[in-house]
Amino acid sequence: MRMRKTVRFLLAAAATAALGLTGFAAPASASVLDIPPRGANDWSCKPDSAHPQPVVLVNGTFKLMAENWAKLSPKLKEAGYCVFAFNYGNMETAPIPQAAAELSDFVEAVRGATGAAKVDLVGHSQGGMLPRYYVKFLGGADKVDDLVGIVPSNHGTKNPLAVPAGWTICPSCVDQQWDSPLMRKLNAGEETPAGPDYTVITTRYDEVVIPYTSALLTGPKEHLTNIVLQDKCPLDLYMHDQATKDPVVAQWVLDALAHEGPADPGFQPQCVGRA
Repeated sequence: MRMRKTVRFLLAAAATAALGLTGFAAPASASVLDIPPRGANDWSCKPDSAHPQPVVLVNGTFKLMAENWAKLSPKLKEAGYCVFAFNYGNMETAPIPQAAAELSDFVEAVRGATGAAKVDLVGHSQGGMLPRYYVKFLGGADKVDDLVGIVPSNHGTKNPLAVPAGWTICPSCVDQQWDSPLMRKLNAGEETPAGPDYTVITTRYDEVVIPYTSALLTGPKEHLTNIVLQDKCPLDLYMHDQATKDPVVAQWVLDALAHEGPADPGFQPQCVGRA
């Protein structure tokens, strides 16, 4: 147990330094892993009729929630949503089935605290893909209203760096390889099982999920919208890692959550530069 805690601390410290959070002061009683993004984890928050589903943010691989959702969490809170975030699976390196089980537990905690029958899930990278495992295999289909994936690894990646990472400390990287056993299982049959509405947001400049089209799903158009950022905003240069901080991505997320069904494919976001 002590070894696990030591490894977890070292991973957190390394990720914190890599993500530029070295100047972020944590409360003395909390580890860096416990720090939520601004706007998230008010466990007294109750959804209102205009925003009936609480939003659960699901991190990408190696991400800390404070950094991953630094921009989007406060935007969702300001829009009126109850927002929740968590870190899971040893910096999101655990096998996808284990991580999906942790997501299931967290969803149940959010549902219990808010009284909501369903949640909306907004995930980045691995966090946009693994909720599909929860929906398809762990009973999440009737507990999720919207699933919004931001540059999700829905069909895995051909990025060669996923292989050595998987051999060392990242089983989830193995699961996210193109044509892995996990990917074959996840995408067999229906890619968008009935229950949630699905919105996929990706970028042609994705350097992690390769090819970027791996993110796109198949399914009935009334329950699925695939979005390539540059189709509506050709000058949007956001890549994979910082996609959650793209103001255009935020507009698509808000549209997906604001009405029945997935994001409106006819929606035209305001195209802006990097912010």
